[in-house]
Amino acid sequence: MDKNTDPELMPPTLDGDDPLGVSPDPMAVSAVSQELEEGDPASLSIPLETRFGIPSGLSPRVEEQELSENVSLPAEETNRPELGPGEDVEGVSEEPAPEDEGYTVWNYSFSQVPRFLSGSWSEFSTQPENFLKGCKWAPDGSCILTNSADNILRIYNLPPELYNEGEQLEYAEMAPVLRMVEGDTIYDYCWYSLMSSTQPDTSYVASSSRENPIHIWDAFTGELRASFRSYNHLDELTAAHSLCFSPDGSQLFCGFNRTVRIFSTSRPGRDCEVRATFAKKQGQSGIISCIAFSPTQPLYACGSYGRSLGLYTWDDGSPLALLGGHQGGITHLCFHPDGNRFFSGARKDAELLCWDLRQPGRPLWSLSREVTTNQRIYFDLDPSGQFLVSGSTSGAVSVWDTGGAGHEGKPEPVLSFLPQKDCTNGVSLHPSLPLLATGSGQRVFPEPTESGDEGEEEVDLPLLSMRHVHLECQLQLWWCGGGPDTSVPDAHQDEKGQGGTEGGGREFI
Repeated sequence: MDKNTDPELMPPTLDGDDPLGVSPDPMAVSAVSQELEEGDPASLSIPLETRFGIPSGLSPRVEEQELSENVSLPAEETNRPELGPGEDVEGVSEEPAPEDEGYTVWNYSFSQVPRFLSGSWSEFSTQPENFLKGCKWAPDGSCILTNSADNILRIYNLPPELYNEGEQLEYAEMAPVLRMVEGDTIYDYCWYSLMSSTQPDTSYVASSSRENPIHIWDAFTGELRASFRSYNHLDELTAAHSLCFSPDGSQLFCGFNRTVRIFSTSRPGRDCEVRATFAKKQGQSGIISCIAFSPTQPLYACGSYGRSLGLYTWDDGSPLALLGGHQGGITHLCFHPDGNRFFSGARKDAELLCWDLRQPGRPLWSLSREVTTNQRIYFDLDPSGQFLVSGSTSGAVSVWDTGGAGHEGKPEPVLSFLPQKDCTNGVSLHPSLPLLATGSGQRVFPEPTESGDEGEEEVDLPLLSMRHVHLECQLQLWWCGGGPDTSVPDAHQDEKGQGGTEGGGREFI
């Protein structure tokens, strides 16, 4: 049966009784668009678990009823074969399986400057000022999604060279396997929260653009799968300024002016639940610019261009808290994996604020970064929640260790490096491999021409010129693993925590 026969069909929602129990494992890293990959499709069909020596017990392709118990066990005990009624247990432990003798476990380490792997720059140089507007890894890590000023969403697969373990190959420039064209300026975009490339029905992205409905794009074919439409009190189509799927994938939360609208992913169209964030001169005013869900509690946070943060219950949207502390409109939110803390950043605001839900009255601490424009500058946490990475208007990428308390109890910077001389607006950390993706570029304006330049007295120069503007619009991938660790996961966590601050303050320019 062809899944594209009806563009209005959506994947079935999950059982509401168990919203988080069927989340896909991020270790399943396979190419999203194998049919459209120009390289060897056979090489892309091999899972990264096999190539990098990741134990097969962590792959969703193997059904494990007791996965949570097996992960904490040593390798020789996790993959132990089943014993018969009369078999001896000692015989198994004395002769472990050959593949269990030290498998590779990758974790993020910023003890040294990340190593550049590959990127894409030719794709964004065909048009002037085609700067990127962020980049986001897929939840299963199989590909990465970018947005740019030409209003095109692009999907890139992982570089094929990553599948060649132990071989030092020169990485070729990355090329997108899919391009999805929007009609106007893209306000926001996001992956489906339960996306897994092993299940094509879950492989799609949502995007919202000016004066257009919310579009659902198929991540395998690039075709439009469905649309969600929102109308104002005059029955005019209005565009969402922010998008976020619920953790169980059953709902799509969309931010509007003083309003959050909630669509059911199983029913495209205009039917939605409307939750006002500001009523009777009370509440959170302004455009809801970003939304994030807590990974452990039934609540979500909303950021507003009115410089406020709001916490709401998931089930009915009841307000829990209204926070303030930023000097500009909120542009990005991110929850810590423990669910107790979350981070917020704003435009034209040099602070990243950390909030504790147990003490929400004021920020727990703040970090400094350079944000001098209205552009959305992303930041991200690694899957363990230890490292916080942020871009900046100057282009510098800064890394903090959230587990290490420094002066006044706030983390000290671990590393700062300069990927390029242009603004770094997008950062995204891979969910299972130590890969950092960065996107660069910004809107530039002509500068007044200096009439006193040597040798140009006789030339009629324009009053405004772009000749001194240096644009670097590109997507880049960086390896942040240092080297593989062949120890068990528990021991590796200790080593990462000790070595993570060795490169503190190191800067690469």
